[in-house]
Amino acid sequence: MKHGTQSTEHEARNTLVRPSFSGGGEHRTSCAPCSVICAPWQRGQAVIVATVFFLLISLTIMFGIISPVLRHIESIAESGQSRGSFYTAEALNEDLLYRIEENMTVPPAPTLSLNGATAVGTITDVADGKEVLVTGTQAGLVRTLKSHLTFGSGASFFYGVQSGQGGITMINSSLVIGNLYSNGPVTGSNSNLVQGDVVSAGPAGLIDGVHATLSAWAHTILNSTIDKDAHYTTISNTTVGGTLFPGSPDQVPSPLPISDEQITLWENDALAGGTHTSPCPYSITGNVTLGPKKIDCDLNVSGSAVITLLGPLWVSGNIGISNSADVRIDPSVGSKSIAIIADNPSDRTAGSRITISNTTQFFGSGSPNSYVLLVSQNNSAEQGGGTDAIRISNSATGDLLLYAGHGKIELANSVSLKEVTAYKISLSNTAQVTYETGLASLLFTAGPGGGYVFDRWREVE
Repeated sequence: MKHGTQSTEHEARNTLVRPSFSGGGEHRTSCAPCSVICAPWQRGQAVIVATVFFLLISLTIMFGIISPVLRHIESIAESGQSRGSFYTAEALNEDLLYRIEENMTVPPAPTLSLNGATAVGTITDVADGKEVLVTGTQAGLVRTLKSHLTFGSGASFFYGVQSGQGGITMINSSLVIGNLYSNGPVTGSNSNLVQGDVVSAGPAGLIDGVHATLSAWAHTILNSTIDKDAHYTTISNTTVGGTLFPGSPDQVPSPLPISDEQITLWENDALAGGTHTSPCPYSITGNVTLGPKKIDCDLNVSGSAVITLLGPLWVSGNIGISNSADVRIDPSVGSKSIAIIADNPSDRTAGSRITISNTTQFFGSGSPNSYVLLVSQNNSAEQGGGTDAIRISNSATGDLLLYAGHGKIELANSVSLKEVTAYKISLSNTAQVTYETGLASLLFTAGPGGGYVFDRWREVE
């Protein structure tokens, strides 16, 4: 029947004939309708797999970026907390140092809290002063500072040569290696040289006949050679290698670095070591160890004498050192300087003088920043007189500083030293001053009357 035939053909088209593995005949499989269903499913499966891989790769990249960012943020936070620990420790450290130096009350258990950080300090007496240890903590991060204060008093010399209103004179090949600062006139002639800056302060400031390798500041500059810049109101007959600055303001006068009060403290320190009263004058021709000590008369050192200093000397009279004598600081003093003072309070016009001549040599302790400081309280120059407070001539050399805040210092004939400060100064005949940068912060030996001076600090583990 036709109907039956159509039914049979329809069934044949929708019948899946599997291959027979039992016989040798050929059998075909028909999947035409199934392929219409399978192909989209396979494509969807591929998209899902690709999406999953994309997500995995994206997550990997994202975590690869986020992880170091988070670590960096954490590091920044820790760095800020560490700085908080340090700054709080530093604040407490400075407070304690100030209290000790100014002889103020110090709490028995000093602490400080700032912005979540806390610092705790301890103060310990050591052989040569005090030690301050401060520990700052914030969020478990610890920073520790250790500072040291030494017995003594300090002074700073910022210029190779510095004078008061009496001014400075340089003649006959005298040389200053370093800067020169004067509250009075600076005058020179005959091949003088300043290897540095020259300043003559105030409205009456005058530089006349001076050769400076760097710059010059003065209200008036005359007859000079300035290798760099010139700052002035008036200038005449001067060679300037750099830039001219006309109409420059006058420099402010600078106070001298050591006060009379400081010198009195050193005298008291010397007096605490006892007083020499006989024989007088006190003459030294051999090897002697001195200081701290007051010598209640003139002191004369001559021949091949060697004076070894352990502390300051106060000579209530004149000081004379000549021939091949040596003055040196004992190595045990370390990186400190010692003052020798000529001061007779009852005679500061004609007396209280220091005279050094011939081949006298001066030596520090061997440590850095250790010098012999000669101080004269003679005030003749300040009062208009002609008496020298300190006079050094011939070949005196060494680790030597000179100071005469009210008097005149005269240097002549191959003198070589480290720094000179006085009311009035004269350099002549190849006298040479070679400034050393360590002079900007010196410590001097002193007893309890001198209090404490900050020496050094460092961060410790």
